[in-house]
Amino acid sequence: MRIAIMLTMVAAVSNLFAINGTLITETETLKGDIRWQGRNKQYIISIMKGKTPIEMERKLVDVTGLDIPVPAGYERAVGQVEAGQGLAAIPVLEKIVSNYRMLQWDKPAGRYLVLAYLSANQVQKAYDACQPIISEDKSAAYSGDLASAYWQTLLKLGKFSQLETLLKKASSGSSRQSSAAALVMRGDIIVSASNDNPEKLREALRDGYLRVVLMYQDAECRRERAEAMMKAAQVFDKLGQSGRAEKLRTQAKSI
Repeated sequence: MRIAIMLTMVAAVSNLFAINGTLITETETLKGDIRWQGRNKQYIISIMKGKTPIEMERKLVDVTGLDIPVPAGYERAVGQVEAGQGLAAIPVLEKIVSNYRMLQWDKPAGRYLVLAYLSANQVQKAYDACQPIISEDKSAAYSGDLASAYWQTLLKLGKFSQLETLLKKASSGSSRQSSAAALVMRGDIIVSASNDNPEKLREALRDGYLRVVLMYQDAECRRERAEAMMKAAQVFDKLGQSGRAEKLRTQAKSI
């Protein structure tokens, strides 16, 4: 009896945070319950061979893709953050980020979790939420879904040297999305130090936001372009150009 109980416990632990989905390498497509093993930088996937469950290991470097269903509650939480109700979204996003570590949805959910914390003025929590993701994938600090939210956190914490290093990496890489996001952050940095000085505000438009609007019109950069438009609109409001501000807001909503 005790042996049976122990086997059940071991099975439960082995499936902890396993997420059903598809793991893809150059030579195979495997469907089953997937979990991340950070210590060895590999995925463990449990598949059924007939009626027999089999566990297989695949190194991170060999995995070319993951196809994981949208986590329960994710889309609603994103909507809450975008509607300015970030505090309500935090519990769901925290759970997704924790359970989906390196399983496709941790970085998108991490982005919105960080934005939710920032909207609630919980800047240190926003910073702390980024660290486990970046420790698993260093590139998340300068490329992909999490990066720009992480930069906003560094800006609020005054970590300018670290922020500048990451922006240079983002700008020099091959990702147009990262380059566009870096330009948006350039605008943010200028505005944050401007004290609403008109010349500095125009600099933020010229060297940041409007450069994204004009130069990054491809589909890959849609999110960054819309963000640049909304932030440029805020600057035009400060410059007393409400007509241009409203035009940009309308354009951003149609992207």
